[in-house]
Amino acid sequence: MDNVLKRTPGIYLTGFMGSGKTTVARALADRLGWDFVDIDAEIVEQEHAPIADIFDARGEAEFRRIETEAIRMRVRNVSRGMPSVVALGGGAFVQPENVNLLENHGISIWLDCPIEVVQERIAADTAARPLARDSATFQRLYEQRREAYSRATYRIDAGCDVGQAIQQILELPVWK
Repeated sequence: MDNVLKRTPGIYLTGFMGSGKTTVARALADRLGWDFVDIDAEIVEQEHAPIADIFDARGEAEFRRIETEAIRMRVRNVSRGMPSVVALGGGAFVQPENVNLLENHGISIWLDCPIEVVQERIAADTAARPLARDSATFQRLYEQRREAYSRATYRIDAGCDVGQAIQQILELPVWK
């Protein structure tokens, strides 16, 4: 296993909404016997409000502040030796402060998923995803965020099923 993961056992999954971060993170954590963390779910629990409501009532800037604090708490746990697979929110890796927090505390993996697959996966759930409400904005956001996601330690194809995504992760050189 890579020295980074031995020192700080954190795997942070990033990617666009609908790329499978939560699903893959949960299955990977189960496979590794590590803790599973979904940053968005933690925020919903802590704030007692859905993400869409936080965006609508308090704005994106406030949501991003809350998100950074949630990530900071998880990075502290990983730094203390608590192995965790963390599903980040779709915009978390776009924020430089979050990338800096994660940088030396494990590895990041970009779940790269074609926009057609993402659209199909979230079609029934756009009300809960404030940044997916407008199709043109959604497509622009998808293209804009790809550059930020490309800064992840690794990239895998997430347009496949969960088992294939996990297999790609377990074949990364970090496990050698």
